[in-house]
Amino acid sequence: MNRKPEEAAKTIGSYALLILLSFISLFPAIWIVMSSFKTGNSLFSDTLIPHKLTLVHYQELFEQTKYLQWFLNTLKVAALSTLIGTSLLLLASYAISRYRFAGRKSMLTAFLVLQMFPGFMAMIAIYVLLNTLGLLNSHWALVLVYSSGSIITNVFVAKGFFDTIPKSLEDAARIDGASHMKVFLSIMMPLSKPMLTYASLMIFNGCFVDFIFADLILRTEEKRTLAVGLFRMVNQSNSTEFTLFAAGAVLVALPVTLLFIFLQRFLIEGLTAGAMKG
Repeated sequence: MNRKPEEAAKTIGSYALLILLSFISLFPAIWIVMSSFKTGNSLFSDTLIPHKLTLVHYQELFEQTKYLQWFLNTLKVAALSTLIGTSLLLLASYAISRYRFAGRKSMLTAFLVLQMFPGFMAMIAIYVLLNTLGLLNSHWALVLVYSSGSIITNVFVAKGFFDTIPKSLEDAARIDGASHMKVFLSIMMPLSKPMLTYASLMIFNGCFVDFIFADLILRTEEKRTLAVGLFRMVNQSNSTEFTLFAAGAVLVALPVTLLFIFLQRFLIEGLTAGAMKG
């Protein structure tokens, strides 16, 4: 009988903590969304919901800036990086999971060590390399770096997922005369849909919102991505268009948010299945 009040108190405390953490996490996003509908160009407001709502900042975003061009650039880079990066990730993780070859353990150890260091530590070396290859101010430079880097960040989840698929399925297909590539394309690929969705979404999201590396590589306005373009717009010495920046930030988050919502089921399946083994 004495435990019931204690359990009730713990439950209430847990929910109160969750509500507080949710409020802390959501408040900045809600503030930006509300600021994008506010008149004027200042983010400061004495109320969370503006007294007067307007869509003029969204209109100005397309009329006074190259937002549409920045969006198309970002979409191109993210889509190509996702396609190439996911293909490389699937091939690499499948080979590591299913085959035993010299240097396999050393490769996994190297991937693990590389994950411990932030990506921007290699930016100077990558910049020099891209400059030597003549790829500065090129979207292909971003695609090459993003797609190759996706292997390091996602290989353990993908390998863990392939480890959960019974090898008996492959053995049965090989008995029927299927080649290694046929087994991979006809059996492993359909079964890896949850992990494939997870990896693709992670790669796309990372490419879509990246700022530091894109700002380092891209030089001209017509080549800029969304993050770089919005930063340059608001970082000008005479710029005070903070509500215009807020409108741009809302539109940046919209595609990724919709993808997460519609692919949430596959996202959870891919993450949990890939974490079982490995």
